[in-house]
Amino acid sequence: MYYVYVLRNNTNELYIGYTNDLNRRIKEHKRFKPGYNLIYYEAYISEVVARRREKKLKYYGSAWRALKQRIFA
Repeated sequence: MYYVYVLRNNTNELYIGYTNDLNRRIKEHKRFKPGYNLIYYEAYISEVVARRREKKLKYYGSAWRALKQRIFA
């Protein structure tokens, strides 16, 4: 499985990432970027689809706005 995830820190900064091992990646973030917590993730079977989704969220405002409405509504 491949995952696209969103982290948030105590100052409400958001981080979007992609990984094939969500637990490992979250542990790495906690070690190197303390204060970030997982608030959302999506699972994909295809790496290509997961990377495409991550890019859409990072670079296309409409995809990110729609996701923020789902998360923070």
